[in-house]
Amino acid sequence: MIAALTDSGLKSLAMGVGGGLGAVGAGVGIGIIFGRVIDATVRQPTMREEITSIQWLGFALTEACFFYGLVSGLLAFAL
Repeated sequence: MIAALTDSGLKSLAMGVGGGLGAVGAGVGIGIIFGRVIDATVRQPTMREEITSIQWLGFALTEACFFYGLVSGLLAFAL
């Protein structure tokens, strides 16, 4: 039997899909960052420390984008 679609049910579904897609996007972004860091370190081993510091900045910004999306989704769900 198909459950009746309610407003809160649709909000829950939208929050789940939005959070899941946001996590996938962040995962892809982090994977790209680390892959590029490996390439850069292989090409310029003497710049390893500077590349690593930039890597962590990129990682933090990518995660921040995911958390901003998650928080905005939670706010939209609550309102």
